[in-house]
Amino acid sequence: MSTEVFNIPGHHPSPDKLVNLPRLVTAFYANHPDPENPAQKVSFGTSGHRGSSLNTSFNYAHILSITQAIVEYRTNANTDGPLFLAMDTHALSEPAFATALEVLAANGITTFIDKDLGYTPTPALSHAILAYNSSGAKERADGIVITPSHNPPEDGGFKYNPPNGGPADTTATKWIETRANELIAKKLDGVKRMSYARAIAAATTQRHDYISAYVADLANVINFDALAGTALKLAVDPLGGAGVHYWPRIAEQYKLHIDILNPYVDQTFRFMTLDWDSRIRMDCSSPNAMASMIANKDKFDVAWACDTDHDRHGIVCKSAGLLNPNHYLAVCIQYLFTHRPEWSAKVGIGKTLVSSSIIDRVAKGLGRPMLEVPVGFKWFVDGLIDGSLGFVGEESAGATFLRRDGSVWTTDKDGLILGVLAAEMTAVTGKDPGQLYGELTAKYGNPVYQRIDAAATKDEKAKLGKLSPSQVSAKELAGEPITAILTEAPGNKASIGGLKVTTENGWFAARPSGTEDVYKIYAESFNGVEHLKAIQAEAKALVSAAIA
Repeated sequence: MSTEVFNIPGHHPSPDKLVNLPRLVTAFYANHPDPENPAQKVSFGTSGHRGSSLNTSFNYAHILSITQAIVEYRTNANTDGPLFLAMDTHALSEPAFATALEVLAANGITTFIDKDLGYTPTPALSHAILAYNSSGAKERADGIVITPSHNPPEDGGFKYNPPNGGPADTTATKWIETRANELIAKKLDGVKRMSYARAIAAATTQRHDYISAYVADLANVINFDALAGTALKLAVDPLGGAGVHYWPRIAEQYKLHIDILNPYVDQTFRFMTLDWDSRIRMDCSSPNAMASMIANKDKFDVAWACDTDHDRHGIVCKSAGLLNPNHYLAVCIQYLFTHRPEWSAKVGIGKTLVSSSIIDRVAKGLGRPMLEVPVGFKWFVDGLIDGSLGFVGEESAGATFLRRDGSVWTTDKDGLILGVLAAEMTAVTGKDPGQLYGELTAKYGNPVYQRIDAAATKDEKAKLGKLSPSQVSAKELAGEPITAILTEAPGNKASIGGLKVTTENGWFAARPSGTEDVYKIYAESFNGVEHLKAIQAEAKALVSAAIA
């Protein structure tokens, strides 16, 4: 009799808890959004429109209207080249892909789809857009990637990447969102579409070999010579995601011995261990979701996983288990800026303002400039394109970096290269990323970092998003003088939509949640757990007073 435990964090779901796939896809076509219901409207957050067909927030009408809005937006922006269309392995991605193609073909848009109708990681889409636009073609290409990232199996997502290859900015997403909601309110009057059978056979629908183009170019961003003949035991878990067919090709082309764990696609994602709230998420930075890999950490010298669209990474090694994302970002920066001799001495580092301050200390130790920006990868795009930012990352395990010659690789997050980089640095240094992080803490201090939620009404969240530094009267935080009170990011003066308060050895940032009646408190201390708790307690009191 089986003794396996089901349906609690860090353990597998029982079969009866899995998503009902036929019902999910039926709801995609059968449910129609109410244009007066805010929960059923198109809403672009920092990562595109997301929702589920089961609650009528990601359905046929949404995808028809968003795609038509993108067609009109790109026309207004004079984007007259082909559109690259990609999808991940979520169950709703395939019907959304077919729906989008119906609209794109009906509008006469040349659309590049995977040559085998396969899955395409977000970074491979960004790579394809940039490659096309640097090829000398007169017209500019852009793209759509259909993914809700690491969200649960019942969710869908839809993102637009303009010709710079990165996430669309708020000007673009607001226009697309507004126009899409207008089309839904008009019962799709104005949406051009044709049958999927005609769309897939249309002359404008062309096949593209995303995998070969991406894999062949990897040697220009990763030093595979360092891995030639390595005895390191390596493993990758695609988590059933869009890179599932990329890893065998990478291993074959670069003669790497990599164990590929969970090499199959299963839209229920039944092989995942449950996240903190007993839901399935393909979150490669979550100890609960990564429980299986952590349990096997001693089998491999270094292993990694990527989320469903492969734009995020999770690193597991013998010395540390699953690395905190902030810790690995710091290790990557230290390694890359001492092992990429062709990079200019002026090349800097980009981080979001809720990422660890050990990154600031590492950057200062390297003598490199630091660009600190609000949450959102779009803020890094220009610096990647012009080569002024060598490495950019955010605390949620998303990052990318320049090619070995100092030119742009991707302008969206790339979990694949962050995984292979862990193998490269282990081969070159003889130390795994956990050991390398230990060296950094010995030099720069050992920070304690945590994110917690605090209750807030909609009005309070609105006030938090519009705070000015003058509304904060405190002079100290957890026993230390306050050195800065920020409502704008230091790197680009863009609003952070909240508040950040810093001292010499600690800081906190508070931002309202876009989906729940809470605000998020990110906090860090270089003086230990008790100091962190004091920062968190005073942060709540300080924010409460400011938004009262």
